Amino acid sequence: MPDRDAINTVLSYHSATKHHFHRYAPGPGHLDWATQPEPFRQYAGAPVLALEIPDLQQEPSGWQVPAPFDAHSVSRLFFNALAISAWKQAGDNRWALRVNPSSGNLHPTEGYLLSGPIPGLADEPALYHYAPDRHALERRATFSPQSWAGFAAGWQPGTLFVGFSSIPWRESWKYGERAFRYCNHDAGHALAALAISAHLLRWHASLVDHLATADLQRLLGLNQSSQAEPEWAETLVAISPAPIGESRLVEAKTMLSALSAGAWQGNPNQLGPSWIDWPLIAGAVQAAKKPAASAPFQPEPSQPNDSPSGTREPVYPPKLIHQRRSATAMDERVWMNCAAFWDLLGQTLPAQPVFSLLPWSFTNLVFFVHRVREMAPGLYILVRNPRQLPSLKLALRPGFAWEKPSSCPSSLPFYRLQTADSQETARLISCHQEIASDGCFSLAMVAEFEEPITRLGAWMYPRLYWECGMIGQILYLAAEKIGLRGTGIGCFFDDAMHQLLGLESQQFQSLYHFTVGSPLEDHRLTTLPPYS
Repeated sequence: MPDRDAINTVLSYHSATKHHFHRYAPGPGHLDWATQPEPFRQYAGAPVLALEIPDLQQEPSGWQVPAPFDAHSVSRLFFNALAISAWKQAGDNRWALRVNPSSGNLHPTEGYLLSGPIPGLADEPALYHYAPDRHALERRATFSPQSWAGFAAGWQPGTLFVGFSSIPWRESWKYGERAFRYCNHDAGHALAALAISAHLLRWHASLVDHLATADLQRLLGLNQSSQAEPEWAETLVAISPAPIGESRLVEAKTMLSALSAGAWQGNPNQLGPSWIDWPLIAGAVQAAKKPAASAPFQPEPSQPNDSPSGTREPVYPPKLIHQRRSATAMDERVWMNCAAFWDLLGQTLPAQPVFSLLPWSFTNLVFFVHRVREMAPGLYILVRNPRQLPSLKLALRPGFAWEKPSSCPSSLPFYRLQTADSQETARLISCHQEIASDGCFSLAMVAEFEEPITRLGAWMYPRLYWECGMIGQILYLAAEKIGLRGTGIGCFFDDAMHQLLGLESQQFQSLYHFTVGSPLEDHRLTTLPPYS
């Protein structure tokens, strides 16, 4: 049975961290630049294995057959998922941008590699930390071939595992108690980036979601005592050159025992001179841990599994992935082509290949359409999971129209709720940010919320944000593909959005906002290459 206390803790956390017109969620009040966390985790003393830096001008758009499992492919897997994409400079200030988006460009997400021998790189099974500043692997531990064989016996040969963790201090330094939300949708950004990178290699990715958080913490070496800021394990993804099928880890204890008995290398750096402990975040982190007795999420038989006609497998080549940026301002004069809008919506549907990583689909997209040709400005909804359509119609405001626009493809479950100029409403709800009103459209990711958490457990709370983060990464790349740009919006007035929709309970909650439009470039900034 789900732990009711843990469920109440995450539900209380969610309520306590809502922004309201009369007050924002508790935060630091000001930015203490003296304590700003370092952007890169390093393990001092760990052996460093440099990875090849691909030339984007020479990189293919994607492999036609599965790439061989070797050092070159492992390098490309991380390069197109978690690497630095550019450096920006303004005066004496210099900061890195990365392939995977992050709230405030603060990057709480860390990546780890658990693998057997890698031809051309390593002769023995090992656990590594990925260092994006150097595009390198820091070897944390090695273990015997027997331990590896016991751990990965249920998987295809050549399968490797990528683990993600979060360092909440990187986000809470700026955002206070709301930071736990941002850490989780940043994990979703990284999951989508990894799935897309694997797909470019024609490799297969699968979420390994049956491990308890405590075991995953040990597996990634995050249970080691140190003076560094707390870091918690998020999830593990299996990646294989061959179809994964129904395989799963058959023996985690073998590897955990080997790691416990083995020698660890490297000590994590402290990210700043001091950090603030936010008890509400610590309580939510503890409550959201996956207990040992929890089974992986099982999709319902009615879950959508076939791509609607009119959608196609999206292709995001490496060059596009590395040019992705978050817009800081939008040109309010630019309109979006209607056909491009429908294509973008199709790329966010659960049937698209990237979303096969998640066995659940709880999130719908509510649009503030401002300037899309052949569409009246107003409020619209994309029901990503048709199973939710009846409950959404009951939960949302009774006066909504629920009409399909005349130009909408029949395969898209997209409906007009009401016609109105929604620019000012979008701006107000997104914490008065003009970027939400100046784009071609903005949207709210409204997820089925209370039922999956109370039915399955508090560990579903971060997973709802993972789905939102994955949708956000697809929106970023889909916008970039048509010459526009996207921006994730984490600051919004939660219940004001709910009131607009007529939501009166926690059955559905708005978890992440986003906007797409034509960017206004800041010419005061200089762009520098990612790796010299």
